[in-house]
Amino acid sequence: MELDDLRAKINETDEKIAELFIERMKLCLDVSRYKINNTMPVFQADREKYILDKMSEKFPKELKSSSQVLYQTIMDISKCRQYQEFFADKNTIENFPLDMSKPCTVAVPGTKGSFSHFASMKFFKEGKITFFDRFEQIFDAVEKKEVDFGVLPIANSTAGSVTATYELLKKHDLKICASTKLKISHCIAAKKGIGIKDIEIVYSHEQALMQCSDFLSSNKLKAHSYTNTALAAEFAAGSDRKIAAICSEECAVLNGLEILEKDIANAAANFTRFIVISKNTLCSDKANIISVSLSLPHERSALYRLLTKFSVAGLNLTMIESRPIANTDFDAVFYLDFEGSIRDPQVAMLINELEQDLSYFKFLGNYEEITGGAQ
Repeated sequence: MELDDLRAKINETDEKIAELFIERMKLCLDVSRYKINNTMPVFQADREKYILDKMSEKFPKELKSSSQVLYQTIMDISKCRQYQEFFADKNTIENFPLDMSKPCTVAVPGTKGSFSHFASMKFFKEGKITFFDRFEQIFDAVEKKEVDFGVLPIANSTAGSVTATYELLKKHDLKICASTKLKISHCIAAKKGIGIKDIEIVYSHEQALMQCSDFLSSNKLKAHSYTNTALAAEFAAGSDRKIAAICSEECAVLNGLEILEKDIANAAANFTRFIVISKNTLCSDKANIISVSLSLPHERSALYRLLTKFSVAGLNLTMIESRPIANTDFDAVFYLDFEGSIRDPQVAMLINELEQDLSYFKFLGNYEEITGGAQ
């Protein structure tokens, strides 16, 4: 048989598969309506296992594993379709309009001149800022409603995710309501009279130290993690030792430090993403990013099956990463960002499905990225 003949046979087979797939999906919708009318759950583990085992028997040995993936995917798509029917009229997320132009109170880590301070000025037109030493204090202040909002870094283009922020998002019931990217330009600064070769130790936030690791290594400088870049500059200014700080140029000037060298980050294009957190689910009209966290069972293809849900819903994932859960046997929490709005029925249905399906699921917020100044 010639290649064209073989391809013609494949085309005929594909058409049959398409017809049968459409028929199966129609039957799935009939099943979902039956389950709704009889108050039955979408997912029935015994039924799924029975189908997988039964169909596996029909395939030769070399196709058994592939058949499992095929039928698991078909059933996952079926469940997605059924969940869409179940939650067609439901949106469990209550949200309120976001307005950052009104007077408000804002918690920011560090002190005046910190990068978080610069980010807060991009977000808020009339924000009364209170500075805190630690990220944990920011979350506590927002959760206790001592302030309206908190501003924190969440990721850097050079050093990656800010672990502390992600851990606190998992611990506290707060929501992301805006984000922005800020170009980070680090300098090394010390009290007047102290040169690069005189420096005993360099202080800064661990993220800044990672972002400037090449400079530190090439100059054989010892580094020590500090709470915040701005507070590190303040510490260097008040110390009698020969120490330096990695911070912003503005912060160095504010603390009376001499800038020894500018633009010392490993990458010239060094950006940090900052978020605004709130006690309530606040959404602007332009909110188009959704963040969630979740855990997956220790099962084959669990992550692949999760991604199937997003594909069926027609939603684009823009970020996915995992972080280990402390005191567990390598269990992990996954953090995902995807495009969409909770006002979109498809998104609301997917969120409802994930809440039903997973042992741990947390909606972290629906927000937009602010590209200009305060609105």
